[in-house]
Amino acid sequence: MLGALTLILFCQLVGEVIAKLANLPIPGPVLGMVLLFCLLLVFKEKMPEEVDHTGGFLLRYLALLFVPAGVGVISNLELLAKSWAPITGVVLIGTCVTIAVSGSVMQFVNRHSKKPQGSEE
Repeated sequence: MLGALTLILFCQLVGEVIAKLANLPIPGPVLGMVLLFCLLLVFKEKMPEEVDHTGGFLLRYLALLFVPAGVGVISNLELLAKSWAPITGVVLIGTCVTIAVSGSVMQFVNRHSKKPQGSEE
């Protein structure tokens, strides 16, 4: 488990370094996750199953990572009270755009992944 956790954290570190050096507007952990995904795609036979178990373990306790965000929301309630309308608008628009893009991508994937009629496998 230690080796897999080291790999996950190393990918996050590399993502942080790339984001800082290239001055990208993308968070480093997101770049690290993309890097880890690419590594898993390229080396799927060589990747230890331990990475899957470690990732599952981290996902089980993911809710704990939202505690600091919740504390931040509670400590800034007056700011949220002043800006409730723009925040609500952004959340609603962002949700609608996400649903529309996800639906479009799913339709695209379904259209291009259908097997031709009469093919046997």
